[in-house]
Amino acid sequence: VKVVVGGFLVLAVPAEILDFVLVFALVFALSWVVVLGYCCTGHNNVFLVASFLIWFLFAPLARFVVGSRLSHRSASPEYLICAAICIFLTGLAKEIVLLSCRILLCICPCVPKAQRERRLHECIRLCFVYFFVHQQHIVQAYVVCFANLATSALMAIIDQVFCNGHTWFLLNSELARTRRGERYMEKGGTYFELDHFR
Repeated sequence: VKVVVGGFLVLAVPAEILDFVLVFALVFALSWVVVLGYCCTGHNNVFLVASFLIWFLFAPLARFVVGSRLSHRSASPEYLICAAICIFLTGLAKEIVLLSCRILLCICPCVPKAQRERRLHECIRLCFVYFFVHQQHIVQAYVVCFANLATSALMAIIDQVFCNGHTWFLLNSELARTRRGERYMEKGGTYFELDHFR
């Protein structure tokens, strides 16, 4: 089904947008060379990080491939559409490779089962690195980290400016009674327990 969807996607998208696929393919090929270095050096993480940093070469390389169209403001939707197409096609290629590996390993009955499973796990590991999954997870992790940082900063600002408004309104009145500079339960018990013993 995904192959049919991918075929219709390539046929439906205008050629002007698909020109940017060549830029993604070029950067992707450079990333593969760095990943090959990662595999050849005994899984050195320096190469794995470099395979992610290679994507910052996208804009300089795009000038050589698509020329002056890069500088137009109207090109940003084309980048986004093309990036979505590339991510979809990369995921499709990964699934085809993994399915082919599983079929080939199941067809070979002469190889012991433990060795087939080990080779399948090696194929999965290589596909995880080669087909942009690792880089996508890095981007997702940074998005989550920055979203958490922004939310925490906003809540801290609300607490500082509006007299513990976030703590009092969203958390509970127990924490809201904590004075500035004092830690909650610093005296050895909750305020509820201390009030109960008075």
